[in-house]
Amino acid sequence: MPAPRPLPTGRARDPQPETLDAPRLVPEAGHRATSRSALLGPTVTPRLMRSPKILVFDSGVGGLTVFREIAQARPDGRFVYVGDDAVFPYGKIGEAALIERVVKVMHDLITQHRPDLVVIACNTASTLVLPALRERFAVPFVGTVPAIKPACAASQSKRVSVLGTEATVAREYTHALIRNFGQGCDLNLVGSARLAALAEAALSGAPIDDAAVRAEIEPCFIDDGAARTDTIVLACTHYPLLIACFERLAPWPVRWLDPAPAIARRVLELIGPAAGWEPQTPAPAIFTSGRPLSAGLAAALDRFGLVPAQAPAVTAI
Repeated sequence: MPAPRPLPTGRARDPQPETLDAPRLVPEAGHRATSRSALLGPTVTPRLMRSPKILVFDSGVGGLTVFREIAQARPDGRFVYVGDDAVFPYGKIGEAALIERVVKVMHDLITQHRPDLVVIACNTASTLVLPALRERFAVPFVGTVPAIKPACAASQSKRVSVLGTEATVAREYTHALIRNFGQGCDLNLVGSARLAALAEAALSGAPIDDAAVRAEIEPCFIDDGAARTDTIVLACTHYPLLIACFERLAPWPVRWLDPAPAIARRVLELIGPAAGWEPQTPAPAIFTSGRPLSAGLAAALDRFGLVPAQAPAVTAI
């Protein structure tokens, strides 16, 4: 068989946000969406907001990649970043306990900060907890789940890998996306137990062993002599923090689908573009563990335009 044609290297930064949800803006008594999945939520009419307060929530620092894109799209925004590192990683928590945990934390955050919009910048939380959050709170939520549809549409070889946490690749929602949007592609699910923690360490300035990263991404690359993997979905928002390492260690060039640009576009669809803005002060970054931040992490937050802030009081599980 002839060798596959080489593909452009690097991260594909424009996946279509077919899995980014359209939340309701006000409670609807007695209403339950039946024509759309609970994750997508009912269709709403966007409204324009000036200097909106946007809360970006993740299990740790992975949501920084999403925060950066949204902050660039809405520089007039008043942001709050929250990393629920007290129980990181979410994959080690049972589903019922995780839903209870995130709902409790979100109650405290919404009460304290009164955001106009909440972005759940975590695949695990989005695929599991968003329906419960919508039932409980009227504030709009935007989430992220694996970008399987755009990945399959972009693939030339029809070999696509989904690189996520063990919890995300095992979730029924992920398998439903494959059934609905696989478009005849051969999809390879790769669950990593270590990459999110490696990304957290790398952002804090700790040295990362190439061999450890290579071992986690190698299962994504399949070549049977007729076709080989050409597209990899980054199904964890932590993973783009390691994109340079991924590109360097990959056995051949592939497209890496980063969901952050699509999330930012979805935010703009709901609250509109910036209509003018004044420079904002650095946004607070809250970590629920309350542990002192390393110098490396504090420096990284500064590069993202964030400053450490006091953690809210949250009942641990």
